[in-house]
This record gives sequence, C-alpha cells and structure tokens, in this order.
Amino acid sequence: MSRVVLVTGASRGIGAATADLAARRGHRLVLVARDAGPLRERADPGRVWTESCDVTDFAALASLVARVEREWGRLDVVFANAGTSVSTSFLTDGGAPPERWADMVLTNVCGPAFTAKAALPALVRSRGHLVFTGSAAGRGVRPGNLYSATKWAVTGLAENVRAECAGTGVRVTLLQPGLVDTGGIPPERAADPKLAPSDVAEAFLHAISQPPHVDVNEILLRPV
Repeated sequence: MSRVVLVTGASRGIGAATADLAARRGHRLVLVARDAGPLRERADPGRVWTESCDVTDFAALASLVARVEREWGRLDVVFANAGTSVSTSFLTDGGAPPERWADMVLTNVCGPAFTAKAALPALVRSRGHLVFTGSAAGRGVRPGNLYSATKWAVTGLAENVRAECAGTGVRVTLLQPGLVDTGGIPPERAADPKLAPSDVAEAFLHAISQPPHVDVNEILLRPV
C-alpha cells in the first residue's frame, strides 16, 4: 500500500538510502534536510516533496507536518533519522572542542523529540508509524563518547513515546544499527566491518510493512 512517508536527514547516508528504497516500493515521500540542495533533483510533484528544515526548529517541523496533511491529505510514516556525530573526550584534549558538542546534542536528542511532538497528532489521525534512528552505541558503554550518550537518550525516547501512544494505534520502532558506512567514520574504525546505509533502509521498510496490529519495537542490526 502506498503511504506518505516523511524522512528527516534525507540528503545522505541512511536517509538517502531509505528514500531510494521507499520510492521503489511505491510510497510518496517528504524528504527533509537542513540543506535541501542535494534533495532537489529528487523532487517529483505529487510523489516526492523536498523541504529544507532544521529538526531543532520545532515550529518549522510543525508547520511542515500541517502543510503535508493539508496538501497530501495524510501523513502515515515519519522517520526521525536526522543526526550528527563529533568525536569527544572528557579526560583528554582529543576530539572536538566542547563548543561543538551542543549542536550534536540538540540535533540527536531534541531533533527526534521535536519530530515526534510535531508529527504525532497527524500519526494518531492516520494510525501511523513513527520510526527513530538510534544506534548500537545507545545500548553499551563507549568511553568518553557523548554521541553514545545521545543515542542512549533516543533509546529512552522511543520507549517513552511508545508508552504514551498506547491505545492510539500508532506504532513506534527504534532502529539500532552498528557501524554504518556513511562517509563520516573515524580513522581508527576505518577497517572495521560496516553496514551499508541500504541495510538500515531495508530494516526500516521491514518494520513499516508489518500488519497494523504488529509493532516491531526494536531492530538491532550489526555487520558480521
């Protein structure tokens, strides 16, 4: 069944791969990124809507969701995928300086929370599906790693949203990939096994393709 699917962080990596796969499966897409320039070539009236929107701006997200419902009649699936990463250390001078940490925390924690808040009224109306991109790093300890802490927050966020949505018909899924080859891998992990962004996209499509009474709560996937 063709559905209206909104994807944040859609210009590259997991978001771009998900957009490609969802389009091939016949879904209508709303593709969102801070810089919509790379998305413009994907635009297709009535099928693919591209939009510049910062997920740390709640008012902009809420406005976009309202316009999608008004112009396309419904919103069925929202993929809160946008995120960023910088290397950190609390003990040494290694990694990014602390003044660069705030954008990562806002994007990775407030971003999915704001996306959920903006989208859930529409998803309740459609009995839709909210999917978060977490990380395997949000399940274990990573010394000195603030990115991991932000993904722990997404793990908790998904659980909290799912609990609040009980009885609404809205499904909530948390994807937790291991290392994904998105082009931003630190040099010390360059030789490690990696997932392709398309692997995570397949997990997303698997979750949203289940019957309406089936809620895939979590998918943890790692490279062999």
